[in-house]
Amino acid sequence: MKKNVLVSGLIGFLAGIILFGVVAFVAAPSVMIVEDASPLGYEETVQAILDSSAEQGWKVPKTYALDAAVEEAGYDVLPVTVIELCQPDHAGQVLLEDDARIVTSLMPCRISVYTTSTGDVIISRMNTGLISKVFGGTVAEVMARASAENEVILSAVLP
Repeated sequence: MKKNVLVSGLIGFLAGIILFGVVAFVAAPSVMIVEDASPLGYEETVQAILDSSAEQGWKVPKTYALDAAVEEAGYDVLPVTVIELCQPDHAGQVLLEDDARIVTSLMPCRISVYTTSTGDVIISRMNTGLISKVFGGTVAEVMARASAENEVILSAVLP
């Protein structure tokens, strides 16, 4: 009797782990990436984000017109611009600590603006507020602040 209960418990536990893994795998993209439709046109959305970034004290080290980059290779795709955002105080705090530099591959923050085949303009970004919770210390603090400030930047576009 005890053996059957133990085996049933173990099977249930393993099934729970597998189910959790499947749900996490399926849900991860919609949790890790945040997308919103812009009420503005494509070019107006990009410009509003650039203007709002400057107003909020963020630098824009680079923008990438991904559609133009792949056009050179023969692809005809809809407009896509990736905007890099950097807040020097936040970046400086991360770059000062050896342990915090693990997140430099996520720096600077990036916002993507793209047009869909239905004509919608979408603003996409990583959910750094959620990701910040995985890290401790300086990284968690800085990423959480940067995420909140990025949303302030986007409030110039998003209702």
